[in-house]
Amino acid sequence: MLSSRTCRRLSWWAIPGIFLAISAGCSDRGAPARARAAAPSAPTVQEFGDFQVHFNAIRTNQLTPAIARTYSIERGADRVLLNVTLLRKMPDGRTTPVDGTVTASAYNLNGQLKDLQMRRIVEGASVCFIGEVGISGEEILVFDIDATPVGQEAKFQVQFRREFFAD
Repeated sequence: MLSSRTCRRLSWWAIPGIFLAISAGCSDRGAPARARAAAPSAPTVQEFGDFQVHFNAIRTNQLTPAIARTYSIERGADRVLLNVTLLRKMPDGRTTPVDGTVTASAYNLNGQLKDLQMRRIVEGASVCFIGEVGISGEEILVFDIDATPVGQEAKFQVQFRREFFAD
C-alpha cells in the first residue's frame, strides 16, 4: 500500500490499485526498488488556470484480476481503460482532487468512433472517471475529453493519442 505522503503526491490517479498497475515501482523510502513500467512519451496532464486534468489509457489486461474485479473492469488485450482525474491547484503548490463531470470519446485513425462511456469512481477524498473501449490488435486511438469541475462553467477540453501494441 502507498504511504499517505505518496498518495497525496500521486492523488490524481485516485484509484490506488490502478495506479499501482500502471506504474509499478512506486514505493516508500527504504522499500526495495522494483522495475518501473514505461511512461507514456506524451504528456498526461493539461493545466487550465487553477485546475489540472490528468489522463492516461492502458490495456485492461495490464490490471491485476483483483483490481479489475474491484472496479468492474473487463480485462483483455482487446480492451483499453481511460482514466481521468480533475485536480485543483492550491496556493501552497499542493493539489486536491475535485468532483465534476467528464465525458470522452475515442476514435481510431480510420475515423471509426469507439463506444466509450465514462463512470465516476469515488474512493475516500479521491474522485476519478474511467471508461473502457474495445480495440482491434494494434491500434492508435485518439481520445477527446471534456471535463468540468463542480462549480465551474468552463469546460476543459483535452485531446491525446495513444498507440496500443499487440501482446
